[in-house]
Amino acid sequence: GSVVASYPYDDSPTHRLTGVYSKSADDEVFKYLAKAYASHHPIMRTGKPNCPEEEAETFPDGITNGAQWYDVEGGMQDYNYVWANCFEITLELSCCKYPPTSELPKEWENNRESLLAFIEKV
Repeated sequence: GSVVASYPYDDSPTHRLTGVYSKSADDEVFKYLAKAYASHHPIMRTGKPNCPEEEAETFPDGITNGAQWYDVEGGMQDYNYVWANCFEITLELSCCKYPPTSELPKEWENNRESLLAFIEKV
């Protein structure tokens, strides 16, 4: 996991493992939506999630193009965009896939304003 808002495409024509910006026709809209969420999140907006074993990983403005981060062939985000015209972003909300119950109130506080800002864009 990480703390970042990712947007299409997750797959790239070259299928390189990482580092290929795979721009969609609606790239600016996706960046706008991702920034709407990330800019209200106290950790995500810094672009520095500081996840264990990935301390050096950074995301400008707390967002990333999926394929630039890592290539995912056949992911739902791309499928829904291409085949259903569904504009979705992927939100990585924690370095830990299954945070302990004691951490959930803090996670809610970290994400509440981001969720409201994102819903307002809809």
